[in-house]
Amino acid sequence: MSHPPSRISLAKDPTPKDPTSKGLKAGSIGIGPTVALGLAAVAPAYSLAVTLGFVVLAVGASTPAAFLLGFVPILFTALAFRDLNKEMPDCGGVFVWITRVFGPVAGWFLGGWVPQMATFIASAALAQVATTYLLNFLGLAWIAAEPIAVAAIACGLIVLSAWIAARGIELSAWVQYALIALQLVALGGFCVAAFAAMATGTSVGTAEGGAEQPSLEWFNPFASGDMSGLVSGVILCLFIYWGWDALIAVNEETTDRKGTPGKAVVITTVILLFFYVVTATAAVGFAGTASITDPETVSDVLSVLGPQATGDVFGQVIILAVGLSALAALMTVAVSTPRTWLSMGTYGALPKATTKMHSKRGTPTTSIACWAVITMAITLGLTAISADFIGLAILSVGLMIAAYYAATALASVVYFAPLMRTSASALILKGLLPGLGALLMIGAFAYSAVDMLSPEYAGLAWLGIGSVFWIGIGALALGLVVTAILRTRLRRFFSSKTIPRGNVTTRHQLPSILSNETEA
Repeated sequence: MSHPPSRISLAKDPTPKDPTSKGLKAGSIGIGPTVALGLAAVAPAYSLAVTLGFVVLAVGASTPAAFLLGFVPILFTALAFRDLNKEMPDCGGVFVWITRVFGPVAGWFLGGWVPQMATFIASAALAQVATTYLLNFLGLAWIAAEPIAVAAIACGLIVLSAWIAARGIELSAWVQYALIALQLVALGGFCVAAFAAMATGTSVGTAEGGAEQPSLEWFNPFASGDMSGLVSGVILCLFIYWGWDALIAVNEETTDRKGTPGKAVVITTVILLFFYVVTATAAVGFAGTASITDPETVSDVLSVLGPQATGDVFGQVIILAVGLSALAALMTVAVSTPRTWLSMGTYGALPKATTKMHSKRGTPTTSIACWAVITMAITLGLTAISADFIGLAILSVGLMIAAYYAATALASVVYFAPLMRTSASALILKGLLPGLGALLMIGAFAYSAVDMLSPEYAGLAWLGIGSVFWIGIGALALGLVVTAILRTRLRRFFSSKTIPRGNVTTRHQLPSILSNETEA
């Protein structure tokens, strides 16, 4: 990166090199475990299993192209995460960055409430999904059909996730190593078997006359000729990449808090792109679009096609991997969310109790316990409303993801704006690309919101408007109300005394807990 001219004040920060400690164990994990945490948070096996069929339904054989196109805004947003983390490596991540650039109200709402609400809804769904898949794998489908039993076991998995998170970041990272390895082996095994079947002419789709051999047109976003379907498919792809940013929460515990998380973000998203595109190509080539979009297959593609491609034994491994994928994501949330609360509590944006740490293990024990209790309450509450309500709630999460990803990308553009007048690389990497990522995320938000307005969306409506829209917009509206109430109670934070507003030219104004020695 080129150095800015001297007229922009980027002198070394006079504060100590090591910021005030939050109690986390610095230097505990390297690039490998950090990437494993990022991958686990996405739950790639589960995400593919339940989303791939609907992408095929939208774009047909152009599904690999939809995954490629959906990756573009994710990559541009990942660049923003990388650069902001290098500048402000804090376990609070988007909360700190958005607060620093746009002020405490935007920071608490878009960097605190929105991602946390999305995460809580997702956690309830993950606990339920992990329970259902594992029960089916064990041959206990009759228990999986009982919502109360599923909710009770899901709460047990939440407690297990909290216990592992509380034992220390090293244990959490090694558990994720094992779980993500199983997922990648399962996906890789499916792809090898599917391509082998295509090569020998024994694939399911070929036998039924419905599949085609992989073609370069599958990777052309405009080959389908259906722009509406393409947009729908890309938005579905966009949101199954979600979760990689959870690794930012462990940045203060990595070997290089400025560099490692940013590298891990890019590596994680590229690995996801590779497995998603290859698996999509293998599935379409093996089964054909007609087989994948069959009502018996569309909502759980890997569990149906896996045994057909690999045989019953390895097919069961794939089903197990899908269930453990959801569990791995739940365990990652148990690590990331409490660390976000730790940061928010440190800056006075949450009660001070959230900053209580275990003296030996370096984990935010109070925040982890609170996460477990709240997640269990949400899981039981949503189950009590309706056995299908969690599914409706998870559909609304897309709005929240697009909102805080867009806000983070815009924060990067504004924060680094002074550099863009002096460096072509800064203009492109810190300005144009993150800015385009933000615009694409805003477009995804608007498109999704309009789509959810339809009373036909997900088959349920209230007052002539889709129920998913009410859930998503309702969660955002509630966040605005909560933020307004807290402004009168958390005055030090909301008066910008703990995180002052600024950009890259005002690094010296950061409080010592946010500051690091910066390069000239």
